[in-house]
Amino acid sequence: MALGGGGPQRGTAAAAAANLRRRKTGGAGGAAGGAGGTMLQFYTDDSPGLKISPNVVLVMSIGFIGFVAILHVMGKLYFVRREG
Repeated sequence: MALGGGGPQRGTAAAAAANLRRRKTGGAGGAAGGAGGTMLQFYTDDSPGLKISPNVVLVMSIGFIGFVAILHVMGKLYFVRREG
């Protein structure tokens, strides 16, 4: 497409190619189907890698937060004992 003008003349091969290109790449149906298909690939049995349920991830995250909190409390207590 030119900067100042429109697209190619109607009825030419260039116009037909531009319309075909627009139809293939544009549109909500094609974009949503393609993006949804790749996003769902992460949550299928065919995806490679370690398979952990969301509940296990939640429990491990809460456990890690608790462990860090305990380390902070122990560090504060150790620092107070060394000071006194």
